Amino acid sequence: MADEPTLGEVVRRLEAIHADLKEDLREYGARLDSKVSIERYELERRAADDVHRQVLERITAIETARQREKEQQQQAQQRVEDRRRADRRLAFTALIAPVLLLLLQAYLSAKGASS
Repeated sequence: MADEPTLGEVVRRLEAIHADLKEDLREYGARLDSKVSIERYELERRAADDVHRQVLERITAIETARQREKEQQQQAQQRVEDRRRADRRLAFTALIAPVLLLLLQAYLSAKGASS
């Protein structure tokens, strides 16, 4: 009978086990409180996905606007070059061509007069 615990010792051990279980349950409760529910996680993930999508849309819009601006600049530069070519043609036809014709007539008259 010496190996068997006394009733008081059994009660003390049960009370210690009960206190340990109580403490473990409090600890598990605190851990569960710190966990995020799957519904909240999904909501937060969707919100983050929406933010990423909006950022990508803004980036795409900015890139599109820059591309349009670049094309407009190229078109404006092409118009300027076309105007310069037209001005050169106009200068040739309005100024240089009549002078050349006058010189040709003078040359032909001089040649015709000398014959």
